[in-house]
Amino acid sequence: MDNKELVLKAAGELFGAKDPSAVDRWVAPDYRQHSALIGDGPEALRGLVANLPEGFHYELARVVADGDLVALHGVYHGFGPQPLVAFDLFRVENGKLAEHWDALTPVVERTASGRSQTDGPAAPADADTERSRSLVGEFAQRVLRDADYSVLTDFISTETYLQHNPEAADGLDGFGAAAARWAEQGRHLLYKTVHRVVAEGDLVLLQSEGEFGEPVAYWDLFRVADGRIVEHWDVIAPVPAELPHGNGLF
Repeated sequence: MDNKELVLKAAGELFGAKDPSAVDRWVAPDYRQHSALIGDGPEALRGLVANLPEGFHYELARVVADGDLVALHGVYHGFGPQPLVAFDLFRVENGKLAEHWDALTPVVERTASGRSQTDGPAAPADADTERSRSLVGEFAQRVLRDADYSVLTDFISTETYLQHNPEAADGLDGFGAAAARWAEQGRHLLYKTVHRVVAEGDLVLLQSEGEFGEPVAYWDLFRVADGRIVEHWDVIAPVPAELPHGNGLF
């Protein structure tokens, strides 16, 4: 069983079957938690699973696996009064879930592009992973970190750029209009640190730290085609003042 299959099997038993005993099968004794929703260690996870409400369920949109890291993108129903779009990132070690990060944001009824926050290709295409990683990594440094928007078209397609952010329409014009509105509201896209890059085929996920009117975690998933970024999904989650553990959000 590879790491992608392992994470899908574990997540299915934990959050699909809602089986607390799955913690014994799939979770390492020193499981390290970074989520803002739950305390550290396997027993905190067991308690969460044991108390999931009757109507709780999870819709998986896609998976990106890169070595010991496996990212899930989907929607949780039942964690609160409205569904939540989520990125979950697991680190696998010795056949067990050893570490977990996540970010969640409410589902919106209508996005600027008309797309949902999770629709689109369900699996990575058979593409050169390292070329995708390199392109998005350079984009993260030059555009996101250094805010050099003069090179935007070196990285993002001018012909097809599909957007799933709730407030940004398709294309570079859609992104520019959204960025202008955000700036008027005092919300500037400021990326300080890219903590992790998870790449498989044409999909690359960045987990970053920055500010957007307040300290936030940026989770950006990009799809690459013909040497350019052609599609984008994201979650922007506030960094809470306190966490239920001492491991940090990143």
